[in-house]
Amino acid sequence: MVVQLDVQLCCFGDRGSGSSAGCGSRPCGPGPGPGPEAPLMWMSKKGHTCLLASSMASVVLLMMLLYGSFSSQQQLQPGSGPPQDYQLLGRPLYKLDLGWPRSPELFSGDVFGVAVDQQAGTVYVAQRGDNVPKVLVFTTDGDFLMSWNTSTLEMPHGIFVAGAAASSPTVWITDVGTGPYGHCIKQYSPSGKLLQVLGTRGKAGSGLDPLQFDQPAEIFVHESGDMYIVDGDGGMNNRLIKLSRDREVLWMHGERGQGLGQFYIPHSVTVDGARRVWVADRGNKRIQVFNSETGEWLGTWGSCFTEDAPYSVRLTPDRKYFVVVQLNTNQISLLDAPPPSQVGQCRVVSVIQLADDVKPHLVDLDLRTGALYVAQIGAQQAQKFTPFSLGGSFL
Repeated sequence: MVVQLDVQLCCFGDRGSGSSAGCGSRPCGPGPGPGPEAPLMWMSKKGHTCLLASSMASVVLLMMLLYGSFSSQQQLQPGSGPPQDYQLLGRPLYKLDLGWPRSPELFSGDVFGVAVDQQAGTVYVAQRGDNVPKVLVFTTDGDFLMSWNTSTLEMPHGIFVAGAAASSPTVWITDVGTGPYGHCIKQYSPSGKLLQVLGTRGKAGSGLDPLQFDQPAEIFVHESGDMYIVDGDGGMNNRLIKLSRDREVLWMHGERGQGLGQFYIPHSVTVDGARRVWVADRGNKRIQVFNSETGEWLGTWGSCFTEDAPYSVRLTPDRKYFVVVQLNTNQISLLDAPPPSQVGQCRVVSVIQLADDVKPHLVDLDLRTGALYVAQIGAQQAQKFTPFSLGGSFL
């Protein structure tokens, strides 16, 4: 429980500004009242941070002094990207990396997906638009490396880096386009060379032999080589499919509906270390959980998503939190991960509240550092958030 005291702390200017404007010259409030849902701090719209005194005040203040403010809205030069503005609610776990990427003006389309190769230290960003490169590649430090100007991608949606741990990374991209390369899942080399295609190019369908998709949303490739695919970003299919490394269908859930194991727009999928598959069932505003070996339904999380549906789901490398993106409320939420033998009920412990109309879509994490990267359709950019602690790990 957060306790709001009568004492207010100073408002700090943006990191690196050297300014303490507003300190003592005006009240930091009004902020939200006390209670379990009250934020620990309130970020103003003028680039200053107002921190409410609480039982964590000394710890959070120390972090602020070391790292700068939790929230920032910078007045950037034209062409250097949109303003940065966000608010932290609950436990402060992440902060925005204002220096990533170093060339935000390279974002030139609607950014739909992002994927991290933690071994190579590279980040792949998928974007859409006429006459724009479909994939931009950055380092995790923010340097631009290359772009893919390939005609084999029409409308990229989900993106995933497989094989990074074995030093043989490839990039998988789901394509929801309707042209000659649409309705497929494609494997590329790190430089953008097309290696293979799953599905029937340019033809939507529900077949399993040959394999067909209709607007496949995302793919997750396990280190074993097994693949988990959510197929149906508004198309005819509402399926979760598991394929072996030899592309054999091992099991599938494929009915549209609201029942157990049924879907309406399955949008994102991830697998944890306890043989559980977590699916963002977007149209039903819930996350469903399955046994990765048998496909057995294990449970559902729904109580955390009454206001908006989950669009993306990933697990932090320490396996303590699930990161869930909600597009319409412009939120990135961290939920407690349950023990291996349980599913239980969802519990939100931290929220990154983004600015209006940012529209976060899909997220990925650097399994080495814990940094998260989020693709934002509305803001037409990708952003990086880093764990808010001295050592780069979670509090």
